[in-house]
Amino acid sequence: MEFAAEAESAAEGRRNPPWLVLIVDDDHEVHAITRVVLGEMIFEERPVRFLSAYTARQARILLAEHPGIAAILLDVVMETDDAGLKLVRHIREEMGNRHIRIILRTGQPGQAPEREVIDSYDINDYKAKSELTAQKLYTAAVAALRSYQHIATIERSRQGLERVLEAAVHLAGLRSRPQFLAGLVARAAALATDARSALLCGIGGDGAPAILAAAGVALDELPADLADDVMAALADGRARWNLRSGTGHGVAVLHSRDAAPLALCLIGGPFTDGDRPLLELLCTKAAAGLDNLRLYERLNQAQVATVHALGKLAEYKDEVTGDHVRRLGRWATAIARELHARNNFPDQLDEWFCDTIGLASVLHDVGKVGIPDSILRKPGRLDDAEMTVMREHAAIGGSILRDACDGDRRGYLSMGAEIAESHHEKFDGSGYPRGLAGDAIPLAGRIVAVADVFDALLHRRPYKKAWDIAEVLDLLRAEAGGHFDPRVIEAFLAVLERDGTGV
Repeated sequence: MEFAAEAESAAEGRRNPPWLVLIVDDDHEVHAITRVVLGEMIFEERPVRFLSAYTARQARILLAEHPGIAAILLDVVMETDDAGLKLVRHIREEMGNRHIRIILRTGQPGQAPEREVIDSYDINDYKAKSELTAQKLYTAAVAALRSYQHIATIERSRQGLERVLEAAVHLAGLRSRPQFLAGLVARAAALATDARSALLCGIGGDGAPAILAAAGVALDELPADLADDVMAALADGRARWNLRSGTGHGVAVLHSRDAAPLALCLIGGPFTDGDRPLLELLCTKAAAGLDNLRLYERLNQAQVATVHALGKLAEYKDEVTGDHVRRLGRWATAIARELHARNNFPDQLDEWFCDTIGLASVLHDVGKVGIPDSILRKPGRLDDAEMTVMREHAAIGGSILRDACDGDRRGYLSMGAEIAESHHEKFDGSGYPRGLAGDAIPLAGRIVAVADVFDALLHRRPYKKAWDIAEVLDLLRAEAGGHFDPRVIEAFLAVLERDGTGV
């Protein structure tokens, strides 16, 4: 039972930590009298604990060691005539502490006239020791603590709102449901100061609550009381708070437009009245974020379906396209990731780029749908006139895809348009259709150019036999700086050395 009593006492201390009041005075008797008068003081069910400093220097040390001091009873004249006033400047300006309530107590009002001090220093009360009766001291202390409490509550709310808004911005940038749910519980766990963990729950196939994501705890199933509150909250859409002695949990609901509601749970505590609206606000923001994520996923699925449809169309026109584009996508992705790992092109290469280029490269020759079959399927080499027509496929593909992407600059179709119209450009400016050179060629086009030539040479075409791998690699090295970007060649050679050719 002793352990239970100690645990209960610790929980009580967390719920009702003492108010810290600093007495700063060079007169030991003042400290003693203050402690006698206010020693049994209780405010808002929390006791008052006194700290004593007999010089301004000692006070600075205690202020640094105890950032939660609520009020200071401060003498003016100590080691110097203005030591107390200098300490006020230190607190407000150097420490930047605007929350602590400062009651100036002086036995020599002539050294620090009240009007002058009130006008020049950020203090909250001014008392002459001669007029400070026990009742007035108690009244001043209560007023100071109440003011500090209000300021602290406002500050916690402000910080909580900042965390909610920052969390909403962070979640809005996530583009997968698992990432979103994991990010949500991580942010929720950090929202309330005393939360130990956070869970996101839905209804499983068996009708019982199922844990979808967790932060700070590993649970296979919910405790019975939490499971009951989760089920009740999901049933009626209302938040539930179960606060036991010093600990507990809170449940808020994410209401979705077109999906079943989810329950966000905080475990720990003690929670404050300010934690509840913050958790519910986070749920409101998160629910909107999940709705937007579902819309994004649907749009992304539509783009993927469009890419595959256009790829099939190009494949129908060009019998060599099918296997070629699949290998091409694999090589393009591998090159992009190698460049990213090397920190090449940091202003362009990110996870989105690496995730997108493989599928977008499927569209590199989609413009061939506009090329006559007599030229496209000619078994031998093309003459100059035919080559001029064939080269039009780059501009045709770019035009088709740019019309389809409707101005979206972060999608498969927009990257596909860049690739379609630039993968025949050459690093030295001798390519087509625009004769771009160097970094003026879109990076996706430079990457696909290497992968396209490599795969085309390595495999048989109607107009050529397959090359030996050594011949292909010799050509790539020889054309670095001419046809190809040398950095892309270097990255691709590293990929081949590590992973092999896969043929």
